[in-house]
Amino acid sequence: MIGTILVIFVAIEAIGIMILEMFGSSGQQAKAFELEEAFVKLPGVKTLLANQGIYNGLFGALIIGTVLLLTGSQQLVMLRLEMLFVLLAAVYGSLTAARKIIIMQGLPAVLALLSLFF
Repeated sequence: MIGTILVIFVAIEAIGIMILEMFGSSGQQAKAFELEEAFVKLPGVKTLLANQGIYNGLFGALIIGTVLLLTGSQQLVMLRLEMLFVLLAAVYGSLTAARKIIIMQGLPAVLALLSLFF
């Protein structure tokens, strides 16, 4: 039960990040991703953020779909893989973009992943 709650939290967070990346103001995006606002306003950067956003949103939807559509060992295997993927993306993001990503995205994924093993 705790595992499901944590997994749903990770999914909602991914969808929230999508909303920020695709529809957030330049100021919100600059603050969230530790970037200069002038940089975030560049058309190419806006496109890249939206592209990244769609991946986050679809991944959040995949997690929710896994919870709703799969059961038993299939669900467990998929959720473990999905949480591992979120964790790996958070590690990469913290190394290449903003250090806080490891806490904001990685920590919930780690907690969810651990809860799926116990």
